[in-house]
Amino acid sequence: MQRLSILIIEDNDAIAARIGDYLAARDMLVDYADRAGRGVQRAMAGGYDVVILDLSLPDGDGLDVCRRIKATQPRDVPILMLTARDSLADKVVGFEAGTDDYLTKPFALEEVFLRCLALGRRRRLHQSRVTVIGSLKVDPDQRTVEREGRPITLSPTGFDILYAMVEAYPNAVGRSALIQKIWGDDCPESDVLRSHIYTLRNAVDKPFAAKMIKTIHGVGFRLDA
Repeated sequence: MQRLSILIIEDNDAIAARIGDYLAARDMLVDYADRAGRGVQRAMAGGYDVVILDLSLPDGDGLDVCRRIKATQPRDVPILMLTARDSLADKVVGFEAGTDDYLTKPFALEEVFLRCLALGRRRRLHQSRVTVIGSLKVDPDQRTVEREGRPITLSPTGFDILYAMVEAYPNAVGRSALIQKIWGDDCPESDVLRSHIYTLRNAVDKPFAAKMIKTIHGVGFRLDA
């Protein structure tokens, strides 16, 4: 699994270092912000799987920081809120502000790690796998393809060939690797790939000004954005 990237927004350097060192030792990528404004800026820049947010910050309310991140973060990054406020009313306010999890001080570092792991996995599980390459948009879950906003109808095999190129992008996928991936050891005939590539080009390239499916002689095929 890809390493989780964590942003810690915490003004107490000792607490931030303890959490960060513990998570980094468990193969997580860790970044820090010691102020509300910096935390929001870094969260908005994206790339984080989980934000650990202290509720008490010197230059802003953690609840407001949570709301701002949730309102402006397109990837809907989960937030783990840390606070000494442990009443049910406090927790309700935190969840209403948009936090995904709530951990009261004092806490065990192992619990912080486990909650980050759960939040990160949950986000990645529900994350869209739609891929956009230039004017081409491919959704492997719905098995749909669009180019310049126009839907493209492909056969199941045509889609599988195209998605193999998407997965390899920006590199080429070799002919033999492509045949093995699509048909395994049961390739029906030697020219079947050529026929499918021809049909795929008619659907993906012919109606448009620029060609995206390129032949790399002696290698295979790749997409060109």
